This record gives sequence, C-alpha cells and structure tokens, in this order.
Amino acid sequence: MNAFATLPFLFFLFAFAGMLVIGFSRGKKENKEVFLSAFNDLLAVIKPDDQTFTNIGGIVGYHANLFFREKGPVSEIDATITLLPRHAWLYIPISKLIMKYDRLFITLYMRHDPSGEGHLIESKYSGLRGSEITNAHRLYREEVKWGAYDFYLYYEMTKMYDSLVEFIYNNPEPGIIRHIAIIPKQRKGFIFMIPQKGQVAKYLGPTYQLIISIFES
Repeated sequence: MNAFATLPFLFFLFAFAGMLVIGFSRGKKENKEVFLSAFNDLLAVIKPDDQTFTNIGGIVGYHANLFFREKGPVSEIDATITLLPRHAWLYIPISKLIMKYDRLFITLYMRHDPSGEGHLIESKYSGLRGSEITNAHRLYREEVKWGAYDFYLYYEMTKMYDSLVEFIYNNPEPGIIRHIAIIPKQRKGFIFMIPQKGQVAKYLGPTYQLIISIFES
C-alpha cells in the first residue's frame, strides 16, 4: 500500500526533472542566440582588424576585445555581455529581480581628448547599483524625454550638450540604449544597452558614430 502511495510523488519528481532538463536546453539555446546576435552585430558595426572572445560565465557571460591597426580615433574596444540564467528555471525569477535584464557593456578606448564629460542615462537605470556617475556633482543636468523614456542629460560644456541634444533629435527612439558616456580623463566612451536579437546594430551604429564625432571634434 505504501509503495502505491509513493507512485504519484515519484511521477511528480520525474515530471519535474524532465521540465528542468527541457528548460535547461531551451534556456541555453536562447542565451546562445542572444549572444551570437549581439556580437555579430558588434563586429558588423565596429569592423575591427582583430578580435578575441572569452567565455567568462558558462552560458551567461562573454567578453570581446576588438583591436585596430590603423591610427584612427579608436585604439581598442571591450565588450561584455551578461545574460539572464534562462537555463536555470528555479533561479531565473530571483535573477530577474536582481539583474532585471540582459546587459551589454561596450567601452571604447580613444586616442584623443573630447570636449568635456557628458552622459545620456535613462532615469530608472540611473538608480540601479553600479550605474552611478562619479562626477555627477560637478556636471550640469537636465531631464529630457527620449522617445517614451525619461533620460538625464549630464554635460560639462555647451558643446557636449549640443551634441547630445542633436543626437536625440536625429535618433528619436533610444531603443535598447540605456546609457551613453563620454569620460575625458580616461579617454573613454561607454555604451550600455539591453541586447535583443537583431537590434544591437540598429542602435549601436549611430551611437558609435556619435562617440567618434565627439572625440574628433
């Protein structure tokens, strides 16, 4: 009798285990698709002379180093993508609360100094841990509407302000972009976006050209 009583529980365990296996396979496949789409778009826009890719977190993290031989405005680019653990169905609800979404961080190392510091950062993202702007206290700040999103525009000089406002005007939708930064002391440009399949190149292209134009002006 006890053996029969345990059968439903065993069936439940087998079914639950099967769901986890299916979830792992589907989540792994989706993460791979997001990663490949994002990095292929990255290469299509940046067109580096050489590149290296490193796995930094199993199926949830990858890093790219892009290099340039010619003496252009950009000397090197680093890109890091961190993905939600879609393969771990038990953990992903917690991860969505903490991490919220996939993340693509792109850092451009430039050869010239820009005309001051500047940022375009989505207001909700600016409140998350790790998104703080170090020199915010000494920069001017304006609240701007970019598409359906509220952004903060930080700037040090009028020229930077004009460049960022013109960029918003020419690109009326931020899409997956949440932060654009120009950091003069480090000669760096920075882009943060939420990678989506087939969308990275569309929004990275104009942003990449914006940063280059600011450092060249």
